[in-house]
Amino acid sequence: MFVDSVELMISSGKGGAGAISFWTEKFVTNGGPDGGDGGRGGSVFFKVDNNTDTLSSLRGRKHIKAENGRPGEGRKCYGRKGKDITITVPPGTSVIDMETGDELMDLVNEGEVILFLEGGKGGLGNMHFKSSSNQRPTYAQPGLPGITKQVRLEMKLIADVGLVGYPNVGKSTLISTLSNAKPQVANYEFTTLTPKLGVVHVGDFDSFMMADIPGIIEGASDGRGLGLAFLKHIERTKTLLLMIDAANYREMKYQYETLLVELQRYSETLATRKHAVAITKIDSLPQDEVNRLTENFLADIGLEANDTLHTYKADRMYVSYGLKKEFGVKLPKEKPLFVLPISSVAHINTEPLRYALGDFVKSVKEENEA
Repeated sequence: MFVDSVELMISSGKGGAGAISFWTEKFVTNGGPDGGDGGRGGSVFFKVDNNTDTLSSLRGRKHIKAENGRPGEGRKCYGRKGKDITITVPPGTSVIDMETGDELMDLVNEGEVILFLEGGKGGLGNMHFKSSSNQRPTYAQPGLPGITKQVRLEMKLIADVGLVGYPNVGKSTLISTLSNAKPQVANYEFTTLTPKLGVVHVGDFDSFMMADIPGIIEGASDGRGLGLAFLKHIERTKTLLLMIDAANYREMKYQYETLLVELQRYSETLATRKHAVAITKIDSLPQDEVNRLTENFLADIGLEANDTLHTYKADRMYVSYGLKKEFGVKLPKEKPLFVLPISSVAHINTEPLRYALGDFVKSVKEENEA
């Protein structure tokens, strides 16, 4: 089961109390205080593991608590330290304080183990409080309490390219064509109920990660459909591929603008991501009709038709369209880097799209590192 959000109460362990004890032994008349210290309470850690891709292991757990430290004992014996708890989460998990709404941790690096809540310190036994004026101390410190936090864990996919589009626009078919992902594919809306990740290989040594989320409809940012629950999964993506259905009853310009509006309303940061456009399902229309619709769409959004993807030959004589810019050049944020008609089913222009996205991702990475 795919679970991308859980609410938990997490507590570190309480420190053990120090002991009040006096050394009593035959032939020893003045043994003195010998109460040992209490053990430290167990701490809580988060571990990032690539082998985990969901938070389902935490589903149904209300309270995760580390072990308390054991109290000290006589003969200067220290109490045992409480056992630590390690919570394993997938990369891309955020830890959010439910009381304040603040993000406490952002766990993205594979293998890292981070201390979240430290256990309470054990109390000192009475042997620490003896002095010349108080040779029989009857006082020891109690252990310090642990820390309790009410948190929400949210998993957000880490990908290079996020697919955004209306339901049944062909996102699942595209990711299954370009990558190793095997999502459910069917000819009805909201086939995709959970996000999917796929690795797209570009040549023998380069690859990038692609994320497919359930379709977005008008009002998704207000909670309509499934979009709101999963828009967070493309927050971490570096680039977006907006997919427009050429055979849909909605005009292509309307689809495009609606997607941009919903992204803007959901997150100002997400709306600033650089994006490209793929016009899908062109195998269902005549070639001349596809070219006409594409040229009209480019005119509607203020672009000119130009074969800028000339290094990737278009399949079956379909034309590639894009801006009169080269990859790596900073473009206006509201304009797509390229517009490409494709058909995932008939494999029309899917290879040009693969390499175009590869260059797109690489250029954005280089720009962010600069």
